[in-house]
Amino acid sequence: MVIVVTRDVADRFRGFLASVMIEVSPGTYVSPSMTKGVRERVWAVLDGWFREIGGGAITMCWRDRTQPGHLGLSILGAPPCTLLDADGVYLGFRPPASTAL
Repeated sequence: MVIVVTRDVADRFRGFLASVMIEVSPGTYVSPSMTKGVRERVWAVLDGWFREIGGGAITMCWRDRTQPGHLGLSILGAPPCTLLDADGVYLGFRPPASTAL
């Protein structure tokens, strides 16, 4: 299962995602059987457009047995999140914001 959540992105992102996934709620797209190759191509398109246009945020998650919690994450436009295994409890970690004045 692949899930993509968008926030404040241009219409081209939403239209593209709606053409390859099911929009179950505004800005939330799912695909129960997307292959790794298709997922990587979809992400490459989103990444390319995001570098060109910017704005908003996109998060993609999928089952990945090599990652903590068996969850793979790709994030654009928001502080990156890393899953950490803390004694069997999986935590989402975001680096602290810079406090430079």
